[in-house]
Amino acid sequence: MTGDPRGGRTAVAVWSIGVAVYFVAVIFRTSLGVAGLEAADRFHVNASALSTFSLLQLLVYAGMQIPVGLLVDRLGTKKVLTLGAVLFTAGQIGFALAPSYGMALAARALLGCGDAMTFISVLRLGTRWFPARRGPLMAQLAGLVGMAGNLVSTLVLAPVLHGVGWVPAFAGSAVAGVAVLIPLVLFLKDHPEGHEPALAPSGDGGFVRRRIRDSWKEPGTRLGLWVHFTTQFPAMVFLLLWGMPFLVEDQGLARTTAAGLLTLVVASNMCFGLLYGQLIGRRQSARIPLALGTVALTAVLWASVLAYPAPHAPMWLLVTLCAVLGTCGPASMIGFDFARPANPAERQGTASGITNMGGFLASMTTLLAVGLLLDATGDDYRIAFSSVFAVQLLGLTQILRLRPAALRAERTGPPAAAAIRPAPDSTPTPA
Repeated sequence: MTGDPRGGRTAVAVWSIGVAVYFVAVIFRTSLGVAGLEAADRFHVNASALSTFSLLQLLVYAGMQIPVGLLVDRLGTKKVLTLGAVLFTAGQIGFALAPSYGMALAARALLGCGDAMTFISVLRLGTRWFPARRGPLMAQLAGLVGMAGNLVSTLVLAPVLHGVGWVPAFAGSAVAGVAVLIPLVLFLKDHPEGHEPALAPSGDGGFVRRRIRDSWKEPGTRLGLWVHFTTQFPAMVFLLLWGMPFLVEDQGLARTTAAGLLTLVVASNMCFGLLYGQLIGRRQSARIPLALGTVALTAVLWASVLAYPAPHAPMWLLVTLCAVLGTCGPASMIGFDFARPANPAERQGTASGITNMGGFLASMTTLLAVGLLLDATGDDYRIAFSSVFAVQLLGLTQILRLRPAALRAERTGPPAAAAIRPAPDSTPTPA
């Protein structure tokens, strides 16, 4: 059988198992974001050491993206997702029980390794089970489910942590990892019958290098990485670690109010995810304007908050900032919409892995910069968060540089790539 898979109820059921695994992975990934102050007290560390938790987790995540992409292309989704679920569950349990800073770091690294195996696998499920014209929408929906996991961290894990303490909260949350592992092992399938992909040969080191080189030489892959790099990190840095300390310690808000603002970022992300997916599905030419508009609007709001001529920014401005930060996640998904049509089906995992590295590299850089600047300036958040603009400027120059070549190659791409390119004016609808 050839052509696009048809989607349907079975596709939705299989895809839902995959995104449930990703959902739990995001809960575990972002759990430190609501526990940053508690972690500093528990392990007796300063801002730089605290940022190392998230930095190491993201370093492992980003470093695993290309290997995971190669594994997905070679072994399929089910095996990679299963291994990921085992690893991130073990990491969450280890973080709950860690008696020292060093062991807690090791647990977060293990968690990051398992987390790294989820999103690319879910993207692969979307391309294997649904028609190509639904690609942008399925990617945005996957991102939306991930943000729902972030919402659980904020609304559920935070109060549980304050109510029952560190070990019960983190160890108890690890039960969710076991819960998604069972249907994953029993029911998930890599692809519908009759749509088996060509197996990637095991090859040798030379084959792996060629696979990475062939994906990287495509301008669309590189543009996808830089779009992801430039758009994702402001919200991730805010949600993953520094948002709560900034709102409580610098802006003088109560913890409950700060948690509400973090929730607003997540809710905004979910709303904009649906909007961006529909817009890009209808009109591919909207990709660059949406990405650049997100970067510009984020920069303007951050500048307004940091430069506000008073010790604390007004609540309406903080609310606006958090609402705008919600556009960062959906905008980062646009990166995959450049990498997908640039690569044939057998390289989709590798290309997605390269693209997915972008935002996490930017997040690592900014997380570390904020922590170092806070220690160097005596907790001056205005100076520390100004590092956001330098990272945005770097990414913006690369997007503008690569855009012409990527769009040219997309219009005249090889048949293998054209076959999976979403139709420019098609209207994706939920399955």
